[in-house]
Amino acid sequence: MTGRPRPGPGRGWLLRLVIAFAFAQGAVSMARPAVSYRALALGADETAVGVIAGVYALLPLFVAVPLGRRTDHGRCAPLLPLGVLLISGGCALSGLVSSLPAMAAWSGVMGLGHLCFVIGAQSLVARQSAPHEQDRNFGHFTIGASLGQLVGPIAAGALISGQGGALGRTSALALLVSAGVCAVALTSLWRIEHRRTTGTRPRTDSKVPVRTILGARGVPAGILISMAVLSATDILTAYLPVVGEHRSIAPATVGLLLSLRAAATIACRLVMTPLLRLLGRRALLTTSCLLAGLLCAGVALPVSVPILAVILAVLGFCLGVGQPLSMTTVVRAAPDGARSTALALRLTGNRLGQVAAPAAAGLIAGAVGVAAPFVLLGVGLVGAAGLGLRGEGRTGPSPTGSEPADEEGTKTEPAPVGEALSDRSSRRSAPGGCPRDRHADRSPRSGG
Repeated sequence: MTGRPRPGPGRGWLLRLVIAFAFAQGAVSMARPAVSYRALALGADETAVGVIAGVYALLPLFVAVPLGRRTDHGRCAPLLPLGVLLISGGCALSGLVSSLPAMAAWSGVMGLGHLCFVIGAQSLVARQSAPHEQDRNFGHFTIGASLGQLVGPIAAGALISGQGGALGRTSALALLVSAGVCAVALTSLWRIEHRRTTGTRPRTDSKVPVRTILGARGVPAGILISMAVLSATDILTAYLPVVGEHRSIAPATVGLLLSLRAAATIACRLVMTPLLRLLGRRALLTTSCLLAGLLCAGVALPVSVPILAVILAVLGFCLGVGQPLSMTTVVRAAPDGARSTALALRLTGNRLGQVAAPAAAGLIAGAVGVAAPFVLLGVGLVGAAGLGLRGEGRTGPSPTGSEPADEEGTKTEPAPVGEALSDRSSRRSAPGGCPRDRHADRSPRSGG
């Protein structure tokens, strides 16, 4: 591990990015259940809670691809403080307003800020990581999200249940505190983008069409797997409080259950590299999605709190695989010069799932019961397991670093099949340069 090349700035930037992401995600993880509790206190039913949760992802649907285009041809770092400011403002104003439409609107601003931060951060990791470091660095990057998801629900549960069950007042307090927590992320964003990496990006004179990006084998599968995994995490965060209300589980206990799920996700990402070496990418993706689907459906069962805690812990471990591996899958499969746009399309898929899944969950919960959405999520995750069986697009580097990087840490693409065949033919050719292999004349020219 120590003998492999590292991109310019070392890994200090990654540590600062993980810290900033932990605070930003912690604020969002505090705010999401607090928004649900405050909506319930303002008279919302299950359907209204689902609509408000869906609006969080609505605004990002329209700006994700333009932001990705901008990042492909510019810097990543400016999106990070912008995202922090939007998250803080959305959290604070969600706690100050007293109408459900206004709460939905500011929840959308919060989601827009989260999108800005994540596009900038993921593009930064892709750009400043050598190929053999991508699985590891994306895994470490998502640890920041898991840390936020670990602490945020505990803090929200403690604040919301700490003052006599006055949900309206205590949930507003949790939202204001989450705004302050997010603002702390600004302290870790100094010198986070290395200037040398701006010169190593592929220069393109024209935009790669979205259809071309989505047509690259591996990109759609990565997007759909990510959508299924994030929808499961999102519904757990937004709807476990509703399940807790119906099963008489205290908000503090619900917060602990959500944090237990996040802790298991952290544990998964800490051992991601050994798991990849042991099982391989395809088997790990497929197995984790399949088990997560079965366990997510198990949340719908009327089990006791200890059994529910075990289910959520194992579920959290399985859900920890999908996000970092889907990021690497999309980055490797995307055309050169369009990787940030491909990541933005992946986030668009995530937000589409976050719009559709809570809305559908709200309708199903209102018609059938609050446990039914988890069965729907289980079916989606089992479908994602089937996508994992199809494998990736173009061959990328293995987790053990079989693909070399150049001195700048940029990606060294594998030679096309035609070039490989041509090289083999030239090695078998006579001194006069005429190939002795009768099949060599059917190989494409190597181009130089």
